[in-house]
Amino acid sequence: MAAAESDREVPSALCTEFLNFSVKDTASKWLQVTDLYKEVYHHLARYVPKIYCLGPNLNPQSEDLLAQMLLQAPLEWYLCGEDPSTGLAKLEQNNQPSQLCGHVFKVGEPTYSCRECAADPTCVLCMQCFLGSVHKEHRYRMTTSGGGGFCDCGDTEAWKKGPYCQKHEPNISDSCQEDPLAHLSTDMIARCYNVFSVVLKYAVDMLTWDKEDELPPGLEPPDRSDTYYCMLFNDEVHTYEQVIYTLQKAVNCTQKEAVSFATTVDRDGRKSVRFGDFAFCELAKSVIVVSSLRNTSRQSKPLRVQVMHSSVVAHQCFALKALHWLGHVIGYSDALRRILCQVGLERGPEGENSSLVDTLMLCDSKMWKGARNVYHQLFMSSLLMDLKYKKLFAIQFAKNYRRLQTDFMEDDHERVVSVTSLSVQLFTVPTMARMLITEENLMTTIIRTFVDHLRHRDLQGRFQFERYTAQQAFKFRRVQSLIGDLKYVLISRPTEWSDQLREKFLEGLDTFLELLKCMQGMDPVVRQVGQHIEMEPEWEAAFTLQMKLTHIISMIQEWCATDERVLIEAYKKCLTALTHCHSGFADGEQPITLSMCGHSVDTIRYCVSQEKVSIHLPVSRLLAGLHVLLSKMEVAYRFPEQLPLSELSPPMLIEHPLRCLVLCAQVHAGMWRRNGFSLVNQIYYYHNVKCRVEMFDKDLIMLQAGASMMDPNHFLMIVLSRFELYHIFSSADCRKRYNRENANKDVVQQNNTLTEEMLHLIMMVVGERFEAGIGQVEGCDEIKREILHQLCIRPMAHSELVKALPENENKETGMERVIDCVASFKKPGVTGRGLYELRPECAKQFNLYFHHYSRADQSKAEEAQRKLKRQNGEDTALPPPVLPPFCPLFASLVNILQCDVLLGMLGAVLQWAVEPSAGHWSESMLQRVLHLIGMALLEEQQQLENSSEDNDVYFNFTLKMSRPGEAPSNTASVLALLENLQNAPHLEVHEDMIRWLLKTVAGIKTMRERSASTSTVTASGSRGQEETACDKDKAERKRKAEIARLRREKVMAQMSEMQRHFINENKELFQQSLEELDASTSTSLEHSPASSDAALACVGPRRSRPREKRQVVTCILCQEEQEIRADGKAMVLAAFVQRSTVMSKNRTRPPHDPKRYDPLFMHPDLSFGTHTGSCGHIMHSHCWQRYFEAVQAKEQRRQQRLRVHTSYDVGNGEFLCPLCECLSNTVIPLLPRTMGSSSCEQPGLGQWLKTSGQQIKAMHSAHRKLQPVSEYWNAEHSVKGTHMFPSNPYSSTIKEMLTTFGTATYKVGLKVHPNEQDPRIPIMCWSSCAYTIQSIERLLVDEKKPLFGSLPCRQDDCLSSLARFGSACWTAACQPTVQGHFIRLLAALIPDPQVEASPCILDVDMLHLLVSVVLSYGSVHSQDSSGLSVDAVQLHLFHLITVAHMVQILLTSGPEEVTMEQESGEAERGEEEGACRLYNTLRTHVGSSLPEVGSGWHLWRCVKTGILPYLRGAALFFHHLHGVPAPPELHALCPGQWEVLCGYLSLPSNLLQLFHGQQELLEPLLHGWCTHPGIQQTLQGGGVLVSFPRESNSLIDLPDDYSALINQASSFTCPKSGGDKSRAPTLCLVCGSMLCSQSYCCQTELEGEDVGACTAHTFACGAGVGIFLRVRESQVLFLAGKTKGCFYAPPYLDDYGETDQGLRRGNPLHLCHERYRKIQKLWRQHSITEEIGHAQEANQTLVGIDWQHL
Repeated sequence: MAAAESDREVPSALCTEFLNFSVKDTASKWLQVTDLYKEVYHHLARYVPKIYCLGPNLNPQSEDLLAQMLLQAPLEWYLCGEDPSTGLAKLEQNNQPSQLCGHVFKVGEPTYSCRECAADPTCVLCMQCFLGSVHKEHRYRMTTSGGGGFCDCGDTEAWKKGPYCQKHEPNISDSCQEDPLAHLSTDMIARCYNVFSVVLKYAVDMLTWDKEDELPPGLEPPDRSDTYYCMLFNDEVHTYEQVIYTLQKAVNCTQKEAVSFATTVDRDGRKSVRFGDFAFCELAKSVIVVSSLRNTSRQSKPLRVQVMHSSVVAHQCFALKALHWLGHVIGYSDALRRILCQVGLERGPEGENSSLVDTLMLCDSKMWKGARNVYHQLFMSSLLMDLKYKKLFAIQFAKNYRRLQTDFMEDDHERVVSVTSLSVQLFTVPTMARMLITEENLMTTIIRTFVDHLRHRDLQGRFQFERYTAQQAFKFRRVQSLIGDLKYVLISRPTEWSDQLREKFLEGLDTFLELLKCMQGMDPVVRQVGQHIEMEPEWEAAFTLQMKLTHIISMIQEWCATDERVLIEAYKKCLTALTHCHSGFADGEQPITLSMCGHSVDTIRYCVSQEKVSIHLPVSRLLAGLHVLLSKMEVAYRFPEQLPLSELSPPMLIEHPLRCLVLCAQVHAGMWRRNGFSLVNQIYYYHNVKCRVEMFDKDLIMLQAGASMMDPNHFLMIVLSRFELYHIFSSADCRKRYNRENANKDVVQQNNTLTEEMLHLIMMVVGERFEAGIGQVEGCDEIKREILHQLCIRPMAHSELVKALPENENKETGMERVIDCVASFKKPGVTGRGLYELRPECAKQFNLYFHHYSRADQSKAEEAQRKLKRQNGEDTALPPPVLPPFCPLFASLVNILQCDVLLGMLGAVLQWAVEPSAGHWSESMLQRVLHLIGMALLEEQQQLENSSEDNDVYFNFTLKMSRPGEAPSNTASVLALLENLQNAPHLEVHEDMIRWLLKTVAGIKTMRERSASTSTVTASGSRGQEETACDKDKAERKRKAEIARLRREKVMAQMSEMQRHFINENKELFQQSLEELDASTSTSLEHSPASSDAALACVGPRRSRPREKRQVVTCILCQEEQEIRADGKAMVLAAFVQRSTVMSKNRTRPPHDPKRYDPLFMHPDLSFGTHTGSCGHIMHSHCWQRYFEAVQAKEQRRQQRLRVHTSYDVGNGEFLCPLCECLSNTVIPLLPRTMGSSSCEQPGLGQWLKTSGQQIKAMHSAHRKLQPVSEYWNAEHSVKGTHMFPSNPYSSTIKEMLTTFGTATYKVGLKVHPNEQDPRIPIMCWSSCAYTIQSIERLLVDEKKPLFGSLPCRQDDCLSSLARFGSACWTAACQPTVQGHFIRLLAALIPDPQVEASPCILDVDMLHLLVSVVLSYGSVHSQDSSGLSVDAVQLHLFHLITVAHMVQILLTSGPEEVTMEQESGEAERGEEEGACRLYNTLRTHVGSSLPEVGSGWHLWRCVKTGILPYLRGAALFFHHLHGVPAPPELHALCPGQWEVLCGYLSLPSNLLQLFHGQQELLEPLLHGWCTHPGIQQTLQGGGVLVSFPRESNSLIDLPDDYSALINQASSFTCPKSGGDKSRAPTLCLVCGSMLCSQSYCCQTELEGEDVGACTAHTFACGAGVGIFLRVRESQVLFLAGKTKGCFYAPPYLDDYGETDQGLRRGNPLHLCHERYRKIQKLWRQHSITEEIGHAQEANQTLVGIDWQHL
């Protein structure tokens, strides 16, 4: 390592020193000195400023090299006492590898948590450990890391089982935990200790140094320069844009530089933006401060800037390097790690909190982001990886906890870069958490710190969040992280308690109750009467607090449940706290006495609608939770003497929860409407699944607890009084209250709703028994019931169910354990998601008044369940379900059902229903009453069934319901009223329910009679009675069904009679339509009359001529019918033309220059084409023009109002089809079929070649005459007029549309401005026609569909219009130009001396050539006098091009694969021979470039498979051009297609006959093709060689498991910002490139606009259309152009058949091949742009996104 070898470039001043420097000597010198500290500091003072910070731009490569040589190498020598390369290797060899993995996560890396074995959700594994662990077979959750945590593999406390992966499995031998230091000599230990203490001290000194212009003592440089840096620091207040703007002004840099500065500041926390002398930097600083103040509106803080001396910056740079070095060195050995931990935690001279680690922690908020990250990493790899020191560190962390959190409150950086975020690594270790609670009283510390930071209280000491400032809101957000820490501490419950733990936990509970007391009654509301509230009060802060504390409250209850002594103490403390809260409330409230039905009770006068009432009652709710635990743990029965149950005052317990429930009822009744939305939102959250467990549910439990200790009559009277309904039900003649009360309608309506709500509350108090401890149920019964009631509404997806169930602190709902007993899973199709459906046998447990239903849910569930019952032919009553019995502590609740007050209330409502003259009752009130009666009857029935002796049954509802009311009015009994109502006409809806009730009453009576007659009569009696009732029921139902059936039959008979009558009257009309129908079917089946016996042919003189048929279409805009005629009004199809690379075999071809590019010949690699699609809707051209003008006008108006994009760009000629809203950008005119003259003479090939040669010569000379005046071509046209050109057959509107479509195709395809005179217009139209045919042919192959008959009619129409348009478009162009195109096209096949630069045959796509030649021939034929028929010419052209294509295929066919030679039949042998002959002819022309192929079978197979796509394309083309129906064999996928296809195309089925039959004519042509210089060049690897058949392109292959993608993305770094992790890695699904999307760093300029990486990539890879997968969001992104885009469901699904966009749920995701194929199909069909258009129309928010920045 001697320094002499290095001849690298270094600053010259250093050269001499560097050459004279010896690492070994320096280290030996250090070994001699006594004061190493001073010596090393001296060395650093001398060298650091010479290596670092010598100019404006830091140069990391050379700096790192020099630092390694001059600074780190001597330290390593000193450490090892020998050459480090051998010394460190020895250390590594002796080291026992750690069982902890400790891999620190990068941002976006996948992490895995096992839902079955993890101690809590923060226990995670890295991908490598996970794949090697047992957990990959379990239920696991996958998330992406935010960076900063580490892998818990090997930590036995983190996992219930399987703590080690295969890699970290401990050896049996090293089970005796020996001290790692035992391997080192004492000498070595001392040296390590010295080096580590010096280096760590130096790093801590420099990183916590706060002077800008001087250095710590001992580091002053020998010679001091006057160079400074202006250093800009990161803050979380200013945005990127503000910083960029400020920097551009302050240090006048370019936008790009400013962006790079801002990115670095954001990443590293600071960046120098100026280098120079002091004044120069100070100037920049003042500009930055002033301008950043000016352009931030609400924050008063300027950007933080410091002017720092270069030597200070240099030492800080090296200090970071030194920490990195320490982290690197301790990786060699656990022993070194131990020594470093010891050095770090050793107390300094100042005593308490003076160790180096403490110093770093306490200065955390003063450091910049980069420094924090580096030392946090070091802590993780040292202190947290050593269990002994982890404990010591945790104690220091807990001691300093309060100060650290206070610093964090003042700091403006995110929690991720604060040292407080390490709490998750320490507090989640169960043993450590408990140690910190007992030794450092951590629980109390956290809660105290929390309460201290929330200082806003009212006079009663409650929290007050009114008029919160932004500053306080920011602080409130920060404070919430403390709750997170408390959650970590409590997350694992203790299995055994020590006295000390009990004492400290209860002390913590005391502090927690203090916190809850501040919340009890906060944010009280008072009902607004008269006018609406002016300012909505702040309510969110209080609810945020409640939500955050929900889990803490639940966890504290769980802790209490694990120890009886703790539970009893906690209950007493909570009760004291509640009594304390209540003592301040009862003043000034008047006592009153209520009496009703012979009972009376004393209470206070209190009106919810007039006084203050609060929804926040955490103390009462905690007590309710503990009360249930007393019953569940049976403490209440075993130690009643230790509990203060006798001191409880039930009315006090129920008072506040009852007020809260009344408040909800009144809000439902619309009495609080004037209090605005804040109250509505509070009520919503009170019931919402996130809060209800510790809010609504606990209030209900408190009412149950109170009611179970009271006389039920008293309880009900208090409830009536609080609901403000007492006056209605207590008056003696309440049943007849309408005579005197003609109150206002609103009040009546309100009272009705309140009565309904109150009845519902009584049902809940008696019926909610599914909490273990209230009813005799298991823990899982509650969740089963929740799921069951959710599925009664409708079948639901897994994620919907999870959302509807409350989560515990581990984010688990417990649903997976029970879901299979209540539901069955139905897998999804290609769209939609998997659904759970309720098992039919569970429906009988449905309770219509389930307490967690919202009103909407309830009505949906009721409808669904009644519908189900009707389908199964049952009666539609929804009786209450059978309930489990209560636990002893709550057993007295059932008496509410048979108490006098309730019977009085039920009787009253029934009485009102009997006489429905006034509107003082409602159907839902009656429904609730019937439900309550049902509950009471079922209760009695249960008790009778379960009783052993008669005297057990104390519940006798049937007796009470059949007693009449008291005198004086002697009203009817409940039973009598029910019988009365049974046949009331206005209550038909409830008939089934009343019938069920009466049946149950009868059943109970028989049971009682039976048991009374000493059970001599067996069960048959009661059964008999039930059965007779049942039979009656059935008979009644049958009768009704019969009547309904007869009625239906009668109606049907009437309808068919009317129909017959109508047909008779309009006979001739029907006759006519039938004939037409007949004709149309026959034409499509029957061949054309001339050749009914011959085969169908679509090209050539023998082609079949279909019978002429009028084509009549309807315009979608004016609904008029129009026949399509050449001289008629033009009809057009809405169409969309787009550039495409879907079939491209070469995406690397550079884009052409649109002005000079000549598109006449398409290269076979199809690197890009122009595709035309249509939605198939037809309009008049003038209707369409009117429509489009209206769209344009509307767009101009809209743009002035709001500047947003729509889903279509009118400037580019885009519009939405008026009927289906499909995106379109032009229209194709519909033209009639061209009728060829039928001539049967067929000139031979030779004759045709001769004639066409003459024609071409004639045209050449004609064009030469025209040449000079070609500028005035239009004038020429008018002079020469008729004799040179035939008259144009088309009407003016059609001509106009021909131009419109041609120009649009030219504009889009070449990306140029429209120019109607451009000669390339017809070429682009022909090319688009050919490309569209090719893409449709490929689609049909990929989808395994037949060539004809399987296309949707919109594609059929589009192809016909394109082909016919192509044959007519020459009429709209300049004729000589089109003839010129024809000449040049033909010259590629038949050499023509007058055409220079014809392409080589391998560079021409033959289908494009065929389409262009055939369509351009029209312009030649129009002035042809030779009498050749078009058909004959088309056939010769087709044959010639087919031969050329065979030559092409043979030239490019690869060497033969070694396959078994097939035995060939006779016919085959001729074909193989022919192929061999042709191939050998080619070899004679081309020479050695072609390999020798012996097997004719291989060659013929190459030709046959290679040419098939071309033949299929040609068949589609000629079919649509001439309209010849296709033979039925091509309408199916059956064998023998080849012969039929060749026959249809007038080809011999042995294609080689085309060549051999005309060999002497074709030989010279062949020679010409093969001697083209391009051939040799391409064959020898000069150009792109395409082999045939071209494979269909498909999207890239994706891995089956999504986490493989996440892993790939997490290691992807941004290509522009040097090794920085990309924030939004995005995968192109077309070519597989990974891009850094949505970031400033990767923006590029495209057509003068800054665009993001994805948009730029779409133009390179997909001609403007792109399909991407955003890996971190699990989202597919479609982009088209710069302004259009949409998100699409990804092809990855979890086991429940759902996608997880945003990876929020974290279920493992796997590739669904059907969905991926669907995306691929959209791409192959060119439907991406259309899909985006539909998505943007459907969802307006998509329009506002700046897609070009992605």
